Amino acid sequence: MPELPEVETMRRGILSIVGRRIREAERMSCPRKPIEVSPKPAAFRKRTVGRKVSAVDRLGKRVVIRLEGGDSIILEPRMTGLVLLADPPTTEHLRFRLTLDDGRSVYYWDRRGLGSVRLFSEKELAARYDDGTLGPDALAIDLDNFSGRLKPSRRAIKVALLDQRTVAGIGNLYASEMLHASAIDPRRRCTSLKADEWERLYAAMRDVLLTAVKYEGSTLSDGTYRNALNKAGGYQNHHQVYDRADKPCGTCTTPILRIVQAQRATFYCPTCQAAKRRAKSKR
Repeated sequence: MPELPEVETMRRGILSIVGRRIREAERMSCPRKPIEVSPKPAAFRKRTVGRKVSAVDRLGKRVVIRLEGGDSIILEPRMTGLVLLADPPTTEHLRFRLTLDDGRSVYYWDRRGLGSVRLFSEKELAARYDDGTLGPDALAIDLDNFSGRLKPSRRAIKVALLDQRTVAGIGNLYASEMLHASAIDPRRRCTSLKADEWERLYAAMRDVLLTAVKYEGSTLSDGTYRNALNKAGGYQNHHQVYDRADKPCGTCTTPILRIVQAQRATFYCPTCQAAKRRAKSKR
């Protein structure tokens, strides 16, 4: 499932389209569950064909193709979507294609059809994402803002990290990894974390995410995630806890545990991430 490192890898993978003009924008005929593509095809083509790509950015877990004149194409991969320059893994799950003036194509492919392709004006984009529904990006936020946004919450730290309104871009896989790297029990309430723990968690967040980007994301056992050139990522070979239930912790050899938090699987080491014991009350 694409998270920040995978989406950032997709973004970097299509950076070469900057400066190219769009020759065609088309929703592909797909026998699978239809995805949201808006506006309707004629309006989409009218606002994009002939326009030059001015930048390729990222908003949380979304790839943003910015066009001259101010419009932006938002590609949201959700669970199983891919943004590709190479031929897609299959043709039956191909949802959308941008054809460029140099003959190349940008494909949006989605096995389960949970993602979307949407075109926004500058005003529409600001109204959609500048209204507090998306927090600061995990790779742009500073320590004080990071801890300040999270520490008042009484939720478990793992659950709070997944709230895109608080910090954008952290997904389930990398939340487990960064909590292990910072030696914090995922069940701890945010209010219980001390200043040094916030510092460790912030440093671990940046290190895990940037390292995962370096290795071009994680391709799990289902093989769904691929980079923009339809190649597997490499960070799955560096996972310390995610999807490693009952396997030994690489740090202490204790078997990794799997629990469920907010309907999502959490993996952690009960030794390296031991919860702090409550101090005994004085009589």
